Formats: sequence, structure tokens, C-alpha cells
Amino acid sequence: MLVVGAGVTGLLTAVECALAGHRVTVLERGTVPDPAATSHDQHRALRTLAVGNPGRSRELAGAERRWRELAAVLGGGFYRRVGVVTAWPRERVAEVLACARAAGLPVTAEAELPPVGAPEGTVAVREEAAGVLLAEQVLRSAAAWLAGHPAVELRPGCEVAAVSADDGRVRLRGGEVVHGDLVLVAAGPWTRELAGHPVVVYRQTMLYLRPPSALAARWRGAPAAGGLGADGRGWALPPGGGALLKISSDAVCRAVPGTGGAAEEDQEPWALRLAGSGVLPDIEAYEVVGARACHYAADARDGGAHLARIGPRLWSRPACGGTGFAEAPLVARRITEAAREAAA
Repeated sequence: MLVVGAGVTGLLTAVECALAGHRVTVLERGTVPDPAATSHDQHRALRTLAVGNPGRSRELAGAERRWRELAAVLGGGFYRRVGVVTAWPRERVAEVLACARAAGLPVTAEAELPPVGAPEGTVAVREEAAGVLLAEQVLRSAAAWLAGHPAVELRPGCEVAAVSADDGRVRLRGGEVVHGDLVLVAAGPWTRELAGHPVVVYRQTMLYLRPPSALAARWRGAPAAGGLGADGRGWALPPGGGALLKISSDAVCRAVPGTGGAAEEDQEPWALRLAGSGVLPDIEAYEVVGARACHYAADARDGGAHLARIGPRLWSRPACGGTGFAEAPLVARRITEAAREAAA
């Protein structure tokens, strides 16, 4: 089994394949883990409720259970099961609760929000079986576990030049060819060049803050919160486990040609727009620790993070922010099944 890309999808797939008895090689152009990877961040929300789709909700609940199991397997306390609260228009709450009941998920309405701003006329709905993944700890724990496994070879500093969908041959810069019964390309923005998977690259500015002492108690143990701000497009991920409070919004998400130029881009206009979006109504009371531009690659057809079979021996998956993290165990399970089929 060959894995191209050592983000969350690649590392979790390598873990699951190794647990299933497969030999795995992970090729990564940077370090393992790589702070420049699209997966890298302090934390990511882990949700289970896909409104309007009970079947998908049950799948996501299964992914959440697997994340809890992986925390024990990998020896990392990287999952905080603090719940996720989202603000929904009052007229849609019955639909949301009906979907949760059909999926068998513990969800309550009229939940208490942390000190954040939600649009008028909305109701807070809390998913109990959800929370926050400490993303950096996930990547470090998975990389350390893989480094100690006898059936796994981690190869940092290996830039892939080409991948064959038919025979599982991967050519590196410099000419070396590596072969696998199956290849998964999970290389973020480079997925489109290597696997022919059409993706769009997005850049999003995030703000990292420390709450004022007067609000510290309300943030302690607070859930992740979404549907925030005047336009309902914002998120707040709570501090804890070594992570700062983070806010983000789709309002400052923009399509870009690639990851190049991020270091030179002036983040201040985007940070100011995010700060003024109403995610934190009293943001002036918070200490702003920093702003960061993050990238993710989404399927060009519908903006998702879909796993695609490109050829007989080649699978591909773009890296799509929080969704990419939440669904990574589902992808890892499917690739492990495909590796078993390929080896049969």
C-alpha cells in the first residue's frame, strides 16, 4: 500500500492499513507531520449530524466512535468530546430534531451557547456525541505510532512527480519509481496534478484569541459553536487541551490558484473582516494572539471532500478542512477494504 501525503487522511489510512496487516509506505514532500500541510491546525470541529440525511448522520456517528477508539490506539488525548452547538433558524428546528431522532443521535434544542453571537431568530441545537479534535496532536500521535510500526515506512522529503492509475507505479522527483498494490493520493492542493482529481484550492483566514478573565469560566468546557455571526457563516472552536480559542467564517474564504503567496499576503484586511463578522460580539475584550491563512482543497464539482476511485489501483481524496478530519476514519476504512481486495 502506498500513501501519497501525510495529512490526516494519509496518516489515518496508513494506521488502519497497518492494523489490518498490510505493509504501508507513506510518501510526503515535507516533514512527517508537516506544519505546512493543509491538515495542520490547532483544532477541528467533529460533527455527527447531517441534517436531511439520517443515513449520513449514522455514518458520521460511526466515525466519531472510531475517533474515540483511535485516541486509545494512538495514545493521544486529542479528542475533546465537548459537543457541538449550531444556531438554526427557528422554523427549521423541527426538521433538525427529526433527522437526529431518525439517526439515533442525542441532540437537544434551546441549548446554551458559549459567549458568541448568533443571528436573530435562531435556536441553538446541541449535538452531544461530538466535539473538537486537537488537529496538531492527531498528526503527531499518528506519525509517532506509524514510525514505531514494523510494517510501515515513512518517507519524508519525497516529492512525487507522477502516479499511474493502472499499475500503482509512483515516480518521485529524481527518477525513483515506487510500486504499490494500491495507491491513495491525499496530497491536498497537489491532488489535482497527481491524480487528475478536479479540486479547487481555498484560503481562509483564522483568528486565534485568549478570552478575558471575566469570560474564562464560560469558555471552560464550552462546546464548539457554528452558524454564528450576523450572516450565520461563522464558527468558534473553544480553548482547551493546549489550543487557543479560534474563530473562522466562510465570509473570509476565497478561492486561490494554489498555496503559493500565502506568506506574502496581507492578512490584516481579512482579519478585520472576520473580527467584525459578529462571531464574538465583544471581541475587543479578547487578546488577539495571531491570524493565520489556512488552505484546503475541495472537490471542484460540489465543494466536498469525496473519495474517488481514479483507476484500478489509484484512489484520491482532497483535503477539506474540518470535514476532512471528521470523515477521515470513513476514508481509511474504505481504503483498507480496497487494499484487502487488491491483495487477494
